Amino acid sequence: MPDARLVDPSLLEFFDSPSDSPFVIEHVSDEFTSVCPKTGHPDFGRVILRYQPAAVCVELKSLKMYYQSFRNAGIFYEAVTNRMRDDLAHAMSPTWIQVITDWKGRGGIRSKIIATAGDVPACWVTKLDA
Repeated sequence: MPDARLVDPSLLEFFDSPSDSPFVIEHVSDEFTSVCPKTGHPDFGRVILRYQPAAVCVELKSLKMYYQSFRNAGIFYEAVTNRMRDDLAHAMSPTWIQVITDWKGRGGIRSKIIATAGDVPACWVTKLDA
């Protein structure tokens, strides 16, 4: 059975923020996959990572490799989203961070999970029904 311990945050790399002024970064991955820990079936989703950097930004190739480390991990949607938020918030200490996962339907049910840290400005707050 797949193992959630396969997720590897050590793959993440960072670079210094190019500005001391506040700005927002949004990265979208339309090809995220993980594995259902109950059935072993693949789960397919879209990940939106949105944050205001404080000192560092995540490097994109490393982010892709980190996302790919979930590929064979048996992990629920909710755990994926919260794990990403926790790993990235811990590593970057952004002013705020928001991770949104939007999962393809299975059995007629679609899911969207939102995990945040810090004070997300109202203009960036994502509603579950949006």
